[in-house]
Amino acid sequence: MRSATAFAPASVGNVAVGFDLLGHALVGAGDRVTVTVADHGTVKITAITFAGIDPIALPAEAARNTAGRALLDLLSHLHENGLEAADLGFDIAIEKGIALGSGMGGSAASAVAAVVAANALLTTALPIDALYRYAVGGEALASGAAHGDNVAPMLLGGLTIAPAISEGIITPVRVPVPKWLHVALVHPHFVLETKTARAALAGDYPLSAFVHQSENLALVLAGLYTNDAGLLRRGLRDGLIEPRRAPLIPGFSAVKQAALDHGALGASISGAGPSVFGWFASEADATRAGAAMATAFADAGLPSDVVISPVAAPGAVVEQRNFTATAGAR
Repeated sequence: MRSATAFAPASVGNVAVGFDLLGHALVGAGDRVTVTVADHGTVKITAITFAGIDPIALPAEAARNTAGRALLDLLSHLHENGLEAADLGFDIAIEKGIALGSGMGGSAASAVAAVVAANALLTTALPIDALYRYAVGGEALASGAAHGDNVAPMLLGGLTIAPAISEGIITPVRVPVPKWLHVALVHPHFVLETKTARAALAGDYPLSAFVHQSENLALVLAGLYTNDAGLLRRGLRDGLIEPRRAPLIPGFSAVKQAALDHGALGASISGAGPSVFGWFASEADATRAGAAMATAFADAGLPSDVVISPVAAPGAVVEQRNFTATAGAR
């Protein structure tokens, strides 16, 4: 029996200025997937369990599950190109540690953990761009769109630029992050489905809004590359997406203001929401602000969880591999 277990961390998507483009990993919550090699030539989900979050109904049919879909696409590639035996299949057990509809990349994490675990069992490991493509395809089942701003940082760790899926180069790019940069993320106990949040973005946008958002993105990237907190403070603000999604999150304005009042370089919605994040110049500042943000959510009637993490958090890891070595096995 050959099996591997991989862990993929939660993440902050969009990062205010990079809709569907920027994301960074978080220390703490994440999903685990155990992949076991089978000889049935397909993908079967054998178990779905929950660790530290409330259980919810998730599809047990591989084609309708983010982890299952990602591995079906990966397996199809292997079979079509003769890279593994035609009867190679995968049984997968999923342990969810990220609440879905939280704005922390819950649907992406299962897909990422699945492809990373499966890759550890192949005769020849696939490159990162292939894992990225298949994980994004799986995550799209839940979000309704193929975007990699959660998948990329989960794969690589830290802050990443997530390229659009195309026939060209699709390798994610990791952006340098100062060691002092920390995030406070507050997750209210409230579900906001990604598809609902994306629907709120329908309609026209003035060209000036895109120009201003591009300026902010450029300032943030410049600040990261030059280790300049002042540039981050100037740029980390979302005038394009946040105004349309903010009304979907009870207490959002007060929570964001609490972050800014406690020294945030900027604050906005994490992913599609309802989690709210802020960037800070130290772990101590992030910790103080996280408590104030949670109080603001409580004032809106929502209990919440607080995550304090370096922005340069590690990505997915293979935690365990079990198999008896045979010819070609790794």
